[in-house]
Amino acid sequence: MSNGKDFALTHVSILVGDQDEALEFYRDVIGFEVRQDVAFPGGRWLTVGPVAQPGLEFLLENPDMVPVPALREAALARLASGAQSTLIFTTEDVDATFARLRDAGVGIDQEPISQPYGVRDCGFRDPWGNHLRFSQILG
Repeated sequence: MSNGKDFALTHVSILVGDQDEALEFYRDVIGFEVRQDVAFPGGRWLTVGPVAQPGLEFLLENPDMVPVPALREAALARLASGAQSTLIFTTEDVDATFARLRDAGVGIDQEPISQPYGVRDCGFRDPWGNHLRFSQILG
């Protein structure tokens, strides 16, 4: 029996409205690589991840993939509200990351700011309301 000390995070689900659009956004705009793109009955297993973290994948999950009707309805409601996940990444140059994503037309939540807890960060949102934060460790 595991006591939890051997657990490792491998996948995080990001709720998106359209997997093809999400693939274009996360691969072509954010810069993630495609890890898996496999059709299965009733859906598509589509994952992306940061090049520097090969053991971490983000499942671009469409509400249609949720097999339980009540949970699928809840996923649709969350998607409609725009209140979704928050993902926080580190970057070597937050200002350059901000400029690149701003210039690509990504929705801005916060311009770069130096925080009192030792990071400079900025915030964006994907087309479905998921919050994306990019932080540079100061010092």
